[in-house]
Amino acid sequence: MGPTSPVDFILQPPVFHPVLPYITTIFGGLTHGKMVLVQGVVLAEAERFQVEFQCGCSLMPRPDIAIHFNPRFHSRPHVICNTLQNERWLEETKFPHLPLKRGEAFQLLFLFGQDEVQVSVNGQHFLQYRSRLPLARVDTMGVFGDITVKSMAFLRSNPMQLNSSKLAVPYCHLFPRGLASRDTITVRGLVCPVPEGFSLSLREDPSHVPLRLSACFRTRALMWSSSPDEALSHAEKVAACFPFHPQRFFELLLVCEEGSFKLALNGISLGQYDTPWLSWNRITELWIEGDVTVYSVLS
Repeated sequence: MGPTSPVDFILQPPVFHPVLPYITTIFGGLTHGKMVLVQGVVLAEAERFQVEFQCGCSLMPRPDIAIHFNPRFHSRPHVICNTLQNERWLEETKFPHLPLKRGEAFQLLFLFGQDEVQVSVNGQHFLQYRSRLPLARVDTMGVFGDITVKSMAFLRSNPMQLNSSKLAVPYCHLFPRGLASRDTITVRGLVCPVPEGFSLSLREDPSHVPLRLSACFRTRALMWSSSPDEALSHAEKVAACFPFHPQRFFELLLVCEEGSFKLALNGISLGQYDTPWLSWNRITELWIEGDVTVYSVLS
């Protein structure tokens, strides 16, 4: 298949009307020739917004940001570009004469080269910025601030190599030595086109599932449940708004804590949940099943 094959679009489909702040994984990272298109409207009383291309989506410490694109409207409209390295901003670059106005629609196109990005605004070239971090490290995009985003698209370049492996679902990931406080589990996958639901279960053995995370598309509910023993069980809703969508990639992070666990989806925290009865060292496997394609499980 050539570089303009339809598979380029299927592997990372467009995102429509995301709620800001919005953070998403860029599958395959930023390769030479990849383009990212953002369409939206600047709010009537906008002060600023930013589009950031990050090296990961950790909660703490803050990830490195290879490209920080930051239009500002509080004085003469201009753009600040910068790089964040080891939680410190480097010297910023200012681009005046920003062709964006409050209350008006816009289209931004980011075209990535070997170590730089070219940005066009409403079809006209506006700036070129050279990153001071390798773009090969970038795997996450974030959009924040005073805009409404109508759509985001990743164009031209295949975000996953055609020969990259998918993990067969149901999928079992083993923890030979169990888990411990401060361990993390990262699951990257794609929701199927017509999903009913999927689940992630942490097991001590196939018959004992002390912790399960379940997504149901019929009820639009994300729940976690725990059964410390046969007589006791606990269930709790994770998020007020259902965070998963058909044909959309996700990166789910679970952080083990002493007597609790934390969840984050696409870099956004989903909260911390108490499980004082859970013994992490007795967990031997993660079981994933349902209407998802799984690309990687890291622990």
